[in-house]
Amino acid sequence: MNRKILVVEDDRKIAATIKLYLEREGYDVTIAYNGRDGLKEARTQKPALIILDLMLPQLVGTDVCRILRRESEVFIIMLTARTTEPDKVRGLNLGADDYITKPFSPRELVARIRAVLRRKRQEPASESEELRIGDLKINLDQREVALNEKPVYLTPAEFSLLETFVRAPERVFTRQQLVERAFGDEYDGLDRTIDAHIMNLRKKIEPDRLRPTFILTVYGVGYKFSAANHVS
Repeated sequence: MNRKILVVEDDRKIAATIKLYLEREGYDVTIAYNGRDGLKEARTQKPALIILDLMLPQLVGTDVCRILRRESEVFIIMLTARTTEPDKVRGLNLGADDYITKPFSPRELVARIRAVLRRKRQEPASESEELRIGDLKINLDQREVALNEKPVYLTPAEFSLLETFVRAPERVFTRQQLVERAFGDEYDGLDRTIDAHIMNLRKKIEPDRLRPTFILTVYGVGYKFSAANHVS
């Protein structure tokens, strides 16, 4: 199991505190104090998870996240002093898997890390578990998605949600059920967090995200995945 964690935080006291708590939990921790070094370490260290501050010198955290999401499925938890919901949702829109606001409890951060890392790649039921729904192809083994034979790059959170949906097509999930099944019961996101992940997922797999045909909203309840409109 990969237990490498990269902390990208310019406040040396905060970085040292995070490192201390994580090493007590048995994680192998590397620290970078600016965005450019963080990006470099992410590419060379190949960590399982990155704790990424938003306000960084040289290259801000949002840019680091955006670049990494084009290259990797590494789990990312954003640290932010911004506490408003739109700011948090913006971080998720960039591809972060979770966020935590400053000031924070180191124990809470450790719990969040455990919850995110618990989103393991599930073992396939067969050698190659591949689903085709219309023009959408999903390989659950390789965690790969293609639309019209073109690769679709999903974040780990987005793929976990999609996998939850396609394993139970036509079932209506509440937001809380999606949290529990896709992210684990320790996940502490808001309803709006799930909505943001769904919005991002729709942008990537729906032929027309304004008129979704795969992931449907069931008003007053939640969401469901429907294949009915894609049966040839």
